[in-house]
Amino acid sequence: MARPRSILWIDDEIETLDSQVLFLQQQGFAVERAANGDDALALLRRQPYGVVLLDEQMPGTRGLDLVPQLRAIDSSMPVVMITKSEGQDTLRDAIGAETADYLIKPVSPRQVLSVVTRLLEGDRIRQQRLSRDFVGRFRELEGRRGEHLAWREWIELVAELADWEVKLGAADEPGLQEALRTLQSSIRRDFAAFIAANYPRWLAERSADRPPLSVDVVSEFLRPTLDANGKVMLVVVDCLRLDQWAVIRPLVERIFEVEVDHYFSILPTATPYSRNAIFSGLYPAEMAARQPSWWNDSEESSLNAHEAALLTDQLRELIGRDVPVHYEKMFSAADGEAMLKRLPGHLSHGGVTALVFNFIDQLTHGRTENDALFEVARDTPALRALTRTWFERSALLEALKEAERRKVTVILTTDHGSIHCHTPATIHARRDATANLRFKFGEDLRVDDPSAAIVVDDLRAWGLPPRTPSTRLLLATDDCFFVYPTKLREYQARYRGAFLHGGVAPEEVVLPIALLTPRRG
Repeated sequence: MARPRSILWIDDEIETLDSQVLFLQQQGFAVERAANGDDALALLRRQPYGVVLLDEQMPGTRGLDLVPQLRAIDSSMPVVMITKSEGQDTLRDAIGAETADYLIKPVSPRQVLSVVTRLLEGDRIRQQRLSRDFVGRFRELEGRRGEHLAWREWIELVAELADWEVKLGAADEPGLQEALRTLQSSIRRDFAAFIAANYPRWLAERSADRPPLSVDVVSEFLRPTLDANGKVMLVVVDCLRLDQWAVIRPLVERIFEVEVDHYFSILPTATPYSRNAIFSGLYPAEMAARQPSWWNDSEESSLNAHEAALLTDQLRELIGRDVPVHYEKMFSAADGEAMLKRLPGHLSHGGVTALVFNFIDQLTHGRTENDALFEVARDTPALRALTRTWFERSALLEALKEAERRKVTVILTTDHGSIHCHTPATIHARRDATANLRFKFGEDLRVDDPSAAIVVDDLRAWGLPPRTPSTRLLLATDDCFFVYPTKLREYQARYRGAFLHGGVAPEEVVLPIALLTPRRG
């Protein structure tokens, strides 16, 4: 709620401020004057003011002593301290009292106007500027539809859209948010066509110009850091979208120098495939061939049981010797607390400390089954807010602080993102079809709307282990989720509005990978 365009100016020499008051009134502000604290409190009890300008040095009650009494009447009202003192103690006292700003006499009318405008109209001015910037940029982004974008251009586009999603969500611009959602939907269809045309080629031609994929995370990002420093902490936050990373990045930047790159998840964008590819450096077909006893895709829950061994093997192949690996996977707060007790020991030795955090993935899946979680993570802005709240109090943040204290460089990334799904896509399948909602393996699978899915008949060409000769893979596009004709209403009621993954939306595929360097000194 906007505060009124009114000012309460408290100063024992108030009669000397006529020119200042007149100037503010000419700028459209209503100004009320008070010569002492008692008069000011009486005025404030009668009506609210947008901002208080408070002289610090007055007879009787000091300005700083008056602040708690002002806040008791209007707790959200900004107070600007005006003082003759340039002493550090006064400045610190003003900061400690959470004053909105601090001016040193003599102050010019323009100084006062600048502070008052920022406090009373800053949000509106920033929102207007944001709206103008987005409208201008929207036309350019919309004009890129239909262009044949290279993978680097896709990363730039998807990252920019995620930034706009965060900015418009914070500015509470529903009209512009709807325009952005429409643009995102059309871009998702273009992205699906791009993936269908290029993904098999990326896998077939190892030397081809292609984006970094899940299989490259250790070799391209982690190994150079390990070679340079002798130790590194690898953090994988399961199911972290670009927009979720954007809201926790400012908290990370308080303790690290942050450089961000991006990579593409392999397909399907689901943990058994994408995270195993990170730790092994292998596509699923290669992993199944090399470790057949570890790959039983009829039991997906067990497919990520060997990540520490996979990382150890990959590092041995890359470096030519054994590298110490300390691996921890966190499902709960108790897991995090136990990890933090062991972490100093891990970081004191060389090698790789690998931490996997599953909270975001659990939240994403759990909100579908839990009414309370659904209410607090109803849409993408709410999911971002909950992600930040979790991070602020998480074992992950404490682990990052411990790494910074010990001057250990961190690689922070995720295995896949998620997409807020609203569109059911009817498919027909035999009983052998897998249960996933954004990707399905099965014999003779078909989808009613061809635009709702990429159909993969040659699993090997997509880096996947072979199944029966007639098995195909469906990968959902846009914000679709798969439903059966016989369970149409049940699936729509249960999963419409769910955050899902496994398909080919940019939000699932294009992922952040950040190099966190401890601040020296």
